[in-house]
Amino acid sequence: MADDGTAWFGKPAKTIHPGDAAAAEKAHGILIAACEKAGAVRLGEAVRDGGALSEFLVAVMVLSPFLGHQIERQTNVLESLFDVPLTEALEAILRRTETMRHGEGIASSEAETMTALRREKAVLHLLLALGDIAGALHVRETTTWLSRFAETALGAAIAFILRDAHNTGKLTLSDPEEPEAGSGWIMLSMGKLGAHELNYSSDIDLIALFDPDPAGLSWPDRYMIGETMGRMTRRLVRIMQERTGDGYVFRTDLRLRPDPGSTPLAIPVEAALVYYEARGQNWERAAMIKAKPAAGDIKAAERFLYELRPFVWRKHLDYAAIADVHSIKRQIHAHKGHGSIAIEGHNVKLGRGGIREIEFFVQTQQLIFGGRVPELRGRGTIAMLDALAEHGCIEQQAAEMLGRCYVFLRRVEHAIQMIADEQTHKLPDDPAGVERVARMLGYEDAETFRADLLETLRTVETHYAALFEHEAELGSEGNLVFTGGESDPETVETLSRMGYSRPGDIWRVVSQWHMGRYRAVQSERARSRLTEITPLLLKTFAESGQPDDVVIGFDRFLSGLPAGIQVFSMLQSNPRLIHLMALILSAAPRLGAIIAAKPLVFDGMLDPAFFTGVPAKEDLRGRLEDFLGEARAYEETLDRLRIFASEQRFLIGVRLLTGSLEPLRAGQALADLAELIVEYALEAARDALAEKHGVIEGGEVCVIGLGRLGSREMTAGSDLDLILLYDAPNDAESDGEKPLVASMYFMRLTQRLMAALTAPTAEGVLYEVDFRLRPSGNMGPLATSFRGFSKYQREDAWTWEHQALCRARTVAGDPGLRERTETELTAILEMPRDIEKLKSDIVSMRRRLLKEKPARSPWDVKLAEGGLTDVDFIAQFMVLSGLPNRNLNGRDAAHIFKSSEDGGLDKNAKDLLFRAFSDYTAIMQIVRLCSEKGFDPDTAPKGLIDRLCAAVGFPTLETLRAHITETEDNVAEIFRSVLGDPRSEP
Repeated sequence: MADDGTAWFGKPAKTIHPGDAAAAEKAHGILIAACEKAGAVRLGEAVRDGGALSEFLVAVMVLSPFLGHQIERQTNVLESLFDVPLTEALEAILRRTETMRHGEGIASSEAETMTALRREKAVLHLLLALGDIAGALHVRETTTWLSRFAETALGAAIAFILRDAHNTGKLTLSDPEEPEAGSGWIMLSMGKLGAHELNYSSDIDLIALFDPDPAGLSWPDRYMIGETMGRMTRRLVRIMQERTGDGYVFRTDLRLRPDPGSTPLAIPVEAALVYYEARGQNWERAAMIKAKPAAGDIKAAERFLYELRPFVWRKHLDYAAIADVHSIKRQIHAHKGHGSIAIEGHNVKLGRGGIREIEFFVQTQQLIFGGRVPELRGRGTIAMLDALAEHGCIEQQAAEMLGRCYVFLRRVEHAIQMIADEQTHKLPDDPAGVERVARMLGYEDAETFRADLLETLRTVETHYAALFEHEAELGSEGNLVFTGGESDPETVETLSRMGYSRPGDIWRVVSQWHMGRYRAVQSERARSRLTEITPLLLKTFAESGQPDDVVIGFDRFLSGLPAGIQVFSMLQSNPRLIHLMALILSAAPRLGAIIAAKPLVFDGMLDPAFFTGVPAKEDLRGRLEDFLGEARAYEETLDRLRIFASEQRFLIGVRLLTGSLEPLRAGQALADLAELIVEYALEAARDALAEKHGVIEGGEVCVIGLGRLGSREMTAGSDLDLILLYDAPNDAESDGEKPLVASMYFMRLTQRLMAALTAPTAEGVLYEVDFRLRPSGNMGPLATSFRGFSKYQREDAWTWEHQALCRARTVAGDPGLRERTETELTAILEMPRDIEKLKSDIVSMRRRLLKEKPARSPWDVKLAEGGLTDVDFIAQFMVLSGLPNRNLNGRDAAHIFKSSEDGGLDKNAKDLLFRAFSDYTAIMQIVRLCSEKGFDPDTAPKGLIDRLCAAVGFPTLETLRAHITETEDNVAEIFRSVLGDPRSEP
């Protein structure tokens, strides 16, 4: 009678259908040849007889290339099953491996250890696969055998490494015959290995810890403990997972350890306990449910897990415990039975209705009830389903149904992995591949398998969705799960669907937030609040047009934030701020850099009046005085000036970006702020100078602001053009311990003012400062006397220097000298001039600028021909050519055009210039706020383009560009008609 497999399995092998007669015939021949080669007489006869066992083996070889290869290689192992049945053979493998952990059984070399473990694993792997497919082993038996072998193999490898370290003098074992006992080297098995539910091609999740003062081991050099343990752990990983000619033992993953991105592979026990107590996350609580001493110092591992109980199991069913579970649950999008499930390519572990949903269902109930009911603290999924039903936590029917579903899905998972020994949980992408899986499971056709699988997935999905019935759905876009050591495929898919171009990278970035890597997210409360807002953050960031860059920018912001709960609460209660954050990070990299470097500037947006407009200059002065009032030293004053200026510049920029502040008003606000800063910096510099050199009796000083500070057109990137004037009696000298003559005294004061504004401190730089517009430029003295300034401007100044004075006004200093300086500035501008020479000089200067500083594109609206420089030059000509002044000192071009009654321009020309000035100003303000590199429409963020168009009032960038080009042409024509052609050589 032909063999039916009873001798091997204790029962007849299940019938499976190869589905390909030609392939079966070929496999039959290969198997016979292998038997002959190995001398497997009884197996050869069974195969030739063509009974049930023969058909079973042939079908396995056809359906699984991996198992077919193993059957061919290990025919002698199969032959031995006639003498030693399956379960006895498996026990023998474990006994041999266990022997390698003790005394003389410990291997003498690493190569011997690796070879022995790989060969035992290959035999075990083949036997378990055949027993599973034949129906001789229940899923729980298969996973238990695999898990027991994994732990025993780990122990054998650890025993060898410890003995080898002892023999080489790296450490001293109390008992070299029993290396693991009392060694302090703890190997915790996590996940499926911890629960003894290891799947066929699973990797093993471990956490490696060590006690630096164990009972059974001593260290010759205590300073090397951490480094040595790290090297030993790395060696363990290599022994377990390196592929050799004999294969591998188990792929090994240590990423479930505390903060894996910044901690060594092996962590001191005390450090791990501190981490879990202070920074442990909700997902780590769930993961620790399955933690189990696997190998090494078992007693030390048990002590560690005992110490960890308060972290995992809350004593009371309080709101904090429930909120912890909800903060995990609510990241996940429950489909609640809607929509179809595609079989091809479906992930039976992580997909809808998959294994992970059953495990999560169980773990959430354990976290809620396990604190009060110790019987609910077990590791096994099916055992805990039964226990939950027994204690009334779930319905008995639910436990039974989910248990059956779990077993079925694990069988499917095993079949998928047995095809090619791949760590995959996805069904094949093609119908033929799905049929192959169905046949390995004993189905005669794929359709019945499909129906059973769909019913199973729907059942799991229904029970899983019940967890969310009373929860606000946070993941409305799909799964958004950022816990655990590896990315959730459905979350990566959700991110891709939302518009993220690098979803895998984004998953890793966001997961770091939930791991407590930054100070802002180290508290449990902060992480819980961040969990609540993460879906809205990602959805809003996705709508920005630059989602990946925005997430990276937000990550930089978080990395510098000293504490997160206030900011997260603020964002949660005011979603508008999330949209604002997205706008800043997507449209204004310059502002985003400020947030990243100084995240506390974000606090200024907490003011309820923030969006109502910028504070008046005197209100700002009051705030600055209050802030400076606490400064106790000169250096502290400089730091506080920097902090204040940085925050206010940021807030002005945000108002401009959001459209709550007009571009022209933004320039004025930035100038008012700079004026205040110069005023208080000058005061601080004078006080510091007086401490060392005294003061000059009767001496006065004032600071002239020129350029965009003078005309109150400052942008985010503007520097300060300044001139310092002084007035003092002849031969005056300071009255301090180290007296200085007036010229030297005020030069030192100017140097101190420059340093106060430009010196980099811990709080950065206030402004870049340019004093080159003083008389004679860099050739002249740094501080200029009032009389010298007047004489130079009236007798020696060039036309371009008078052009610069058209924007000059005093911004700081003594009132008397400021008043005299304003009067003198007016008088200088009203001096009679040769109009033709004035025109020629201005055109010559414009010609020079066109050559030396050409515009990079039409978007360079300052330097482009017909751009803002042309507008300014026309306005300056009008002032210098005799336009009634009407107190135009420090006025911008728009004010000058409005104030002029003639000046050689008709109303149409003035209106056009006024509009051009307004449009150019808007573009410059937005571009310089958002970027330090100018505007390139091909690379500009979508948010910047949208804001730019909105600021100038055009629907698209194309229409705006056409408008700017036309405006530049019109302004250039007006310039030529009023002053001359800068393109023509003189």
